[in-house]
Amino acid sequence: MTTTQDSVQQKTRELCQAIVDQPEFQQMRQQIDAFMSDEAAKLQYQTVMEKGQMLQYKQETGSPLSNDEIMAFEKERDALVNNPVARAFLDAQQQMQKVQETVGQYVSKTFELGRMPTDEDMSGGCGSGCGCHH
Repeated sequence: MTTTQDSVQQKTRELCQAIVDQPEFQQMRQQIDAFMSDEAAKLQYQTVMEKGQMLQYKQETGSPLSNDEIMAFEKERDALVNNPVARAFLDAQQQMQKVQETVGQYVSKTFELGRMPTDEDMSGGCGSGCGCHH
């Protein structure tokens, strides 16, 4: 490995450690671990996901969806969301995804710009010269 690759790998490890060291990350891991050890919550989650996929497939293929199917799915989905272990898992999963997206956006923007992005670069503006900046 080259010195540059070694340096990038070391900094990436430091970033990963900084993420792991965050109390919020530890809480998310605990929520995920609690879900993974709760067989009933996992089964409930799997059932809702499978039924949701089945309904989506039927909709995409033009098959009619009955009100009973939709109501049964919504009832099971509501029960899943009201299960505290499953709800905490879903929230933790969403928070982790946001962290992954943020890291990815910063890395992508760094490659795009050839420099460390500023807050303005990351704000989602359309760039200078468009006339929207004050």
